[in-house]
Amino acid sequence: MHTIDVRSEHDYQVIIDCNWKEQLVNSLGNRSRVAFIFSNRMKDVVKAIEVGDCEAFYFEVADGEDAKTYQTLNTLWNWLGASGFTRSDLIIGVGGGTITDLAGFTAATWLRGIDWIAVPTTLAGMVDAAIGGKTGINSDYGKNLIGSFHSPQQVIVDISWLKSLSDRDYAAGLAEVVKTGFIAQPKILDLLTNRSLESIRTDDTLISELISLSVAAKAKVVSADFKESFGREILNYGHTLGHAVEIHSKYSLRHGEAVSIGLCFIAQFAGLRGILDEQTVTLHQNLLKNLGLPITYSRSAWQELFALMALDKKARGHNLRFVAISKVGECLRIEDAIESELEQAYEMIST
Repeated sequence: MHTIDVRSEHDYQVIIDCNWKEQLVNSLGNRSRVAFIFSNRMKDVVKAIEVGDCEAFYFEVADGEDAKTYQTLNTLWNWLGASGFTRSDLIIGVGGGTITDLAGFTAATWLRGIDWIAVPTTLAGMVDAAIGGKTGINSDYGKNLIGSFHSPQQVIVDISWLKSLSDRDYAAGLAEVVKTGFIAQPKILDLLTNRSLESIRTDDTLISELISLSVAAKAKVVSADFKESFGREILNYGHTLGHAVEIHSKYSLRHGEAVSIGLCFIAQFAGLRGILDEQTVTLHQNLLKNLGLPITYSRSAWQELFALMALDKKARGHNLRFVAISKVGECLRIEDAIESELEQAYEMIST
């Protein structure tokens, strides 16, 4: 077990390679009430946790992005009110990124902010969603457009959860690891080069190192820029088109699958502009393809995707903003892209 410190509106730790049940019980302290928010797949596991003298409440939500709605949030608020939750009580989110997003935003908005703990159960949650204090729900106009910055008291990462993931979900989580490699941690790319998904899944030492490298990189970024000026925006590398693809697919694609497509797109765009060398553009494609991730999307979807990108959180007025890299580990912001050159890059990754 080891820890990584994160600095935000308060300092907290990401605890990696621990037994999540033991760690969670040790973290409850003298709480009177604790609310578990979890997806329906976690019901039996969560309800088996011993919480001592603490009074436990359980709230089960739909699996996936269907949980991140105002309707669910409103039900949670009413549930907390009926259960008598006060400022000294605790919310725990057990699940993937959608659960930690929802649990964190519920905590942020109840009584103007109560404590919460994240227990991510997916790789994407462990390396990205649960860390950094971004919480939120979706609206009809886009993903995570309603939210706040509200950091957890602790993030508990137990890699034994990963054994239960499908290959598809595991690969989707690795897309965020690859992203981190390109923007901040070249060693990740070295570790993943010529590795198949199967070879990664069966190597606990490797996946623990990949998680630690990813968490350390994100912790450094968010500690320096909690409220997201450009420093933190680099974490959205590949996400501008990625979020649009995710919405366009009606969430039939996993977040990481959509990000994989977005990474290939922005690499192609940077290559067309002469910002990024061809070898690094190709490296994006090869790494992601070897992991079984998609790297292309429908040609006919462009106009809808372009409209969706205009709603991206990084957009300012009528200007789309993209995070790109000039080489591994060096990021820049592009604010003057015009539709024709974006479309040209998209054609190169479309089918």
